[in-house]
Amino acid sequence: MTMTIPTLTTARLILRPPTLADFPLMEKLLLSDRARYMGGPYTPIGAWRVYCQDIALWQMFGHGALMMDLRDSGTCVGQVGINHGPLFPEKELGWLLFEGFEGYGYAAEAAMALRDWAFAELKLESLVSYIDSANHASVAVAERLGAVLDPDAQRHDPEDLVYRHWPT
Repeated sequence: MTMTIPTLTTARLILRPPTLADFPLMEKLLLSDRARYMGGPYTPIGAWRVYCQDIALWQMFGHGALMMDLRDSGTCVGQVGINHGPLFPEKELGWLLFEGFEGYGYAAEAAMALRDWAFAELKLESLVSYIDSANHASVAVAERLGAVLDPDAQRHDPEDLVYRHWPT
C-alpha cells in the first residue's frame, strides 16, 4: 500500500511527516531516562528501530507518527502517533514531548487532532492509550482528551493503564 502521510494543523501546531532531520531529537529522547515509560532508555540501534517503525506504520496500516512543530517558529516540540502491530492488541494513540516543552498543552492539542483525523479517515470505533501508571503527565493528557479508563481492555504490558478514546 502506498499512501501520502497527512499534514494536520491546529491552532498552534503543524503535525507533519517525520524526516531524517528529526531523528537526532528522537534519538536524544529515546536514549534518555525520558523514554522509561515507553520501553526505554534504548540503545542507539533500538532508537533507530523505534523511529523507523513510526514511519513504516504509515505504509502497513495507514497511520503512524507525526512530528509536532510550533506554527509560529517551526520548532519541533514532540511527536504524536497511532501505533499498531503484533505488540499492540488495539490501535494506540500516543504522544511524547521533547524536554522543555511540557506544560503548554501541546500533547493534548496534537493528540486531539490526530485522534479526530483517525476517527474521520480510518473510521475507527475507538482508540486506546497504553500508559504506565507512574506516568502522571500522560494520564492527565488522556483524561483531558476525555478518554476513559478501561480496566477490561487487552494490553501487552499487564501493568499499563488503558484509556479508551471514543469519537466525539
